[in-house]
Amino acid sequence: MTFQPDLISVMKRYGNLWPQVVDFENLVQAARQAQRGKRLRASVLQFNYNLETELHQLQDELVQHTYCPGPYRTFRIYDPKPRLISAAPYRDRVIHHALCNVIMPLIERTLISDTYANRWGYGTHRALKRFTYFARTTRYVLQCDIRKYFPSIDHELLKQCLRRKIKCPDTLWLIDQIIDGSNEQEPSIEFFPGDDLLTPLTRRRGLPIGNLTSQFFANIYLSGFDHWVKEHLRCRNYLRYVDDFALFSDDRDQLAQARPQLEAYLATLRLKIHPVKSQLFETDHGVNFVGFRILPQGSHRPRAVRIRVRNDNLRRARRRLRHLQQDYADGLISLDDLLQRLRSWEAHLFHGNTHGLRRALFDQWPFSRKVQARPMPKPKKSMHSSPMLK
Repeated sequence: MTFQPDLISVMKRYGNLWPQVVDFENLVQAARQAQRGKRLRASVLQFNYNLETELHQLQDELVQHTYCPGPYRTFRIYDPKPRLISAAPYRDRVIHHALCNVIMPLIERTLISDTYANRWGYGTHRALKRFTYFARTTRYVLQCDIRKYFPSIDHELLKQCLRRKIKCPDTLWLIDQIIDGSNEQEPSIEFFPGDDLLTPLTRRRGLPIGNLTSQFFANIYLSGFDHWVKEHLRCRNYLRYVDDFALFSDDRDQLAQARPQLEAYLATLRLKIHPVKSQLFETDHGVNFVGFRILPQGSHRPRAVRIRVRNDNLRRARRRLRHLQQDYADGLISLDDLLQRLRSWEAHLFHGNTHGLRRALFDQWPFSRKVQARPMPKPKKSMHSSPMLK
């Protein structure tokens, strides 16, 4: 079976976008967006010190096609799993926002309503609500995870995908500059039908996880796959969050037959399903998604459910609370910062059946400043020792 990714239906291609991208007001707005939560960092302060000059310099580089992305700063995180994070220079992040301000609203219209990552008004909690509805109303789920998704995204296929949606030559030039400027990601050597021994080594692949553009491109890369599942496989009960996707049905055979077709389509994008994390099972057994575990109650559909926080998420939460407790006690964070972080975590927990858990967590981790010993008062000088009285 052969597939033509992203050609399921004829889509409008957008042109004449470049004047909006390089517009000075758009660059000003992009600088405001890029500095949110990072205003006191040295690179941001330095950029903002000569903000107008810096923005005019970026505008000139874009107009003259002399812009070139700078080197990435890379580091590893190990929570929840080892990953390589790449941070672009601040001026490049301003460019990323300027580009996405123009192209995201246009391409958003072509995405299905059941893809939830990196979209305004969507996110994990809306995805959890939709996932819970499917788990309540259907008997089986085929839950899949794409193996090393960001390191595996093929540059040439990504560019082809974007050219099916955008026809503005200058905007495509900037997109190519950003994609080609990606640094080397974690090794991901996979062979696909038609490859020779050197093919995986000659094709450029991988997007930096830390970029705004990478998150957006990752959604676009699987947009054709989303439409194909909905329109060709006719699976209405389907959703995706980045590289995690799930198909729900009351017919087990339908899902079992769908898996090899899914693998064949993803192979055209040079992607593979994770062999261990991708499984077909009954929703009665409970399903994990975006950090929660959905446990059905009762045998009649739609069923009531219990939504619990996964144990690994709880372990990370306790570790963060311990660090926050210590930082607040040592005076490293203010009361406002502490309350903001605690409210954010509590708001996340509100989406599950977590009343008892929230009480237990916050009772276990009280927050208080360390009492500092007051300096001993200096002895008062006697009147007889005063030089005025000598």
